[in-house]
Amino acid sequence: MKYTMLLVALLSASSLFGANQVQTVDTKANTELAQAKAEAAQAKAEAAQAKTEATIAKEQLAQADIALENATKPAGAIDVEEVLQENATMHISVTGQGVAPMNTSSPAQAYALAKRAAIADAYRAIAEKVKGVRIDGQDLIKNMMVKRSTIRTSVKAMVRNANIVETTFKEGLCEVEMEIVISHSDFAQ
Repeated sequence: MKYTMLLVALLSASSLFGANQVQTVDTKANTELAQAKAEAAQAKAEAAQAKTEATIAKEQLAQADIALENATKPAGAIDVEEVLQENATMHISVTGQGVAPMNTSSPAQAYALAKRAAIADAYRAIAEKVKGVRIDGQDLIKNMMVKRSTIRTSVKAMVRNANIVETTFKEGLCEVEMEIVISHSDFAQ
């Protein structure tokens, strides 16, 4: 009986010490887990930052490639339609022409009407470059011969913030140089 009581005492004492060790191990594990979570969150933030920087670098590289391509283009080369990149701007310059009518009462009126026509022509040219031109064609053929051929072009666009750069008037012809700077955000909706 003496040995039984001694054994019970030893077992209860060892169980007390074992529980204390388990609690210490759990506390260490929780601390290490919290540290691992914090490191993972920091690594995730750094990866997001690197991804953002890589995206910005890609856009800058694309713009540099376009600039290099335009700078190294030989004289007389055929222009390829320029595409407006995201986060970029495009400069469009056009020349409009207008003619003064024959039955004006004064040279000032002739100049004003020719300038008005030239400005309208320049706006049309800008709209063609930005939005494109709609072309409708129709042919009437009778006895294997063309009787009538009709081609109609139209442009429908809103042009804002166009600036007149230069106006010249010679011998009844007025020329207006107009320019506009557009950005991708003007069209993104």
